[in-house]
Amino acid sequence: MKNQYGETAAKTPLIGLTASLFSLPVLIPLAVVASSFLSLDWSTWRHLFETVLGIYLVNTVLLMAGVAALSLILGLSTAWVVTQYEFLGSKFISLFLILPLASPAYVIGYVYAELLEFSGPVQSFLRELWGWSVGDYYFPAIRSLPGAVLVISLVLYPYVYMLARSNFTSQSGALAEAARTLGSSSTRIFMEIALPLARPALVAGLALVLMETIADYGVVEHFGVPTFTTGIFRAWFSMGEYNTALKLAGFLFLMVFVLLILELNGRKGSVANPTSLVSSYRKKRLKWYVGIFPMTFCLMPILLGFVIPVGYLVSLAVANSDSLSALRFLSFAWNSFSVATVAAILCCIGALALAYIDRNRSGRISSSLVRLSTLGYALPGLLLAIGLIGPLTWLDKSIAQFFSETFDIELGLVITGSIFALLIVYVGRFMTISFNSISSGFSQLHPNLDAVARTLGADSTEVLRRVHVPLLRPSILVGMLLVFIDVVKELPATLILRPFNFETLATRVYRLASDERLAEASTAALSIVLLGVLPAILLFLIQERKET
Repeated sequence: MKNQYGETAAKTPLIGLTASLFSLPVLIPLAVVASSFLSLDWSTWRHLFETVLGIYLVNTVLLMAGVAALSLILGLSTAWVVTQYEFLGSKFISLFLILPLASPAYVIGYVYAELLEFSGPVQSFLRELWGWSVGDYYFPAIRSLPGAVLVISLVLYPYVYMLARSNFTSQSGALAEAARTLGSSSTRIFMEIALPLARPALVAGLALVLMETIADYGVVEHFGVPTFTTGIFRAWFSMGEYNTALKLAGFLFLMVFVLLILELNGRKGSVANPTSLVSSYRKKRLKWYVGIFPMTFCLMPILLGFVIPVGYLVSLAVANSDSLSALRFLSFAWNSFSVATVAAILCCIGALALAYIDRNRSGRISSSLVRLSTLGYALPGLLLAIGLIGPLTWLDKSIAQFFSETFDIELGLVITGSIFALLIVYVGRFMTISFNSISSGFSQLHPNLDAVARTLGADSTEVLRRVHVPLLRPSILVGMLLVFIDVVKELPATLILRPFNFETLATRVYRLASDERLAEASTAALSIVLLGVLPAILLFLIQERKET
């Protein structure tokens, strides 16, 4: 089949082969999980149904529903306030509202668990202030399902905020002005005009929130909330029940699949705005004493989601620095940096090939390959790790046996015993991020550039290397940076697939915080948070540039 330039897909074998290879980290685990889910192992199914399946399902659904509701309230309301009103510090607040996204949810969870538990500083201060004793007062348990909902929402609401804010900013002010002349109140304008127009953005934001929620392990494990992720980790990593873990992963994939279907249906029937380019919303300038209320409202999620937990980590790091030597700590930081850098480079290579194929529209098979290959971000890292560990172990043994029988060389575990398995999961999980960035950059390159290069005798590989890559350098760098930060924060897949004695910043934070040693973990936790601030700000600035 010929693409839009009259060139057959067969003439791009290197790009097609690259794209096919980078699709395997997603396709293989999906096939493994699906085959296990459909197996007729009735004893395992019966045991799951009679024991833990109902608990995992209920808790996972309740967690998703709670996080979706709270994230929607926080993200939608703050986006509406900063786009409709101008008050003291509104420009800075609109930027600071994305900062909680820089912090991994498990880090914020560890902080609040220590702050709000019975022996923590908050309850200790209240008892000392009022002279209370045990049983004299009631304080909600932070290590609970509602506590997990609160912590995860404080970290993930920026997904809804960014997309809703971008949509509100691009909406036409003419519609609102016309509604006001007809006597409509601000509430009615919001409910009947702004909200319907923002529905696709809200659906996309909520989809990201729910995908991150369903993949969370650190918060729910630390807060004692049994979900599918904790069940999968416990079944395989703690009990060695690989088949049980696969079946639980199958249920998790079904939930992800339902989410994807709901997202697609939620985007259908969206209301088009024919006057979106006529005029933008004009912000209403508030007097300083009136602006105190929206300013305080918008500052609350910033304080709770970033300032308070990060400030507490800083105080712990200053008072109780990490007990490790500087050299040992730097080795953990280097492990995080090295695997994140290699994963970012690999993701961008694969994303570049996939985006080029998508740009050339080489056929249905190629388009399906691109869609499947970029499904990874919707899949929890734990699911990909469980789905890949079996095939990788088989491949490891086959390679070792071949070299042993043919060359009398004992290789050992060259894949699962090294960081190679980690990199495969990282590529499958995070290539979607780099693909979105590079694909967005491709959309800004006129097809005539390709046509001119081909008239000068350049083939597809040369066009990609000599024309596209130089022009896409900013998009490639953004994609690499975002993948780098997500890999640094990734926890469950790293815990399962890391080689022996290979520890990263994320695994060190998890190990110490699980032992209630957050003070020692504060240095590593702060390092992860600070690494996430830069891309969060970069995302905001890119969005600002697109809006102006």
